[in-house]
Amino acid sequence: MKHKLVLASNSPRRQQIMREAGLDFTTRVVPLEEDFPDDLPASEVAEYLALKKGKAYQQQMHPEELIVTADTTVVVGDKVLNKPGHKEEAISMLQLLSGRRHQVITGVCISRPEEQHSFSDMTTVWFRRLDLQEIEYYVNQYRPFDKAGAYAIQEWIGMVGIERIEGSYFNVVGLPIERLYKKLKKLMVLSVNRY
Repeated sequence: MKHKLVLASNSPRRQQIMREAGLDFTTRVVPLEEDFPDDLPASEVAEYLALKKGKAYQQQMHPEELIVTADTTVVVGDKVLNKPGHKEEAISMLQLLSGRRHQVITGVCISRPEEQHSFSDMTTVWFRRLDLQEIEYYVNQYRPFDKAGAYAIQEWIGMVGIERIEGSYFNVVGLPIERLYKKLKKLMVLSVNRY
């Protein structure tokens, strides 16, 4: 790395993806309201929030730092499913996703003190029809209250309920690492050494 890479996320899933991709980074998190304009198209919300987070960090970053911010949304039709606030909301979200397809969109922003680069990645996910007993079991056992759309693809509900996906698996987990890696490489902030 030619810069000090900072991942601005508490997400253990994003941190794991970055580690497994061989990226050397630290984490830093500042509180931020994740609100967005009501008239913003659902497909643009994730990138809007990633940019908003990036701007918040840009004001306090060191010149040699590069900060990665991200936000993942689950979109059904034109409705954005955020993180559920309680058990009933999580159940309701999973009932909405049951037996249909939806999009998982992750917005990513790479910030330096003087500039920002952002992109979003979309994966389409198909759930088979889930019965209420399966949904309640998952919510009670896994408590997915920190996950957009109330589920994680790598947990039980994903293993038994997702029929197929079109696009990046890692995007659904929370970070489209292949696109992030390519962007960092293009920005000349990382290189792969030959042994």
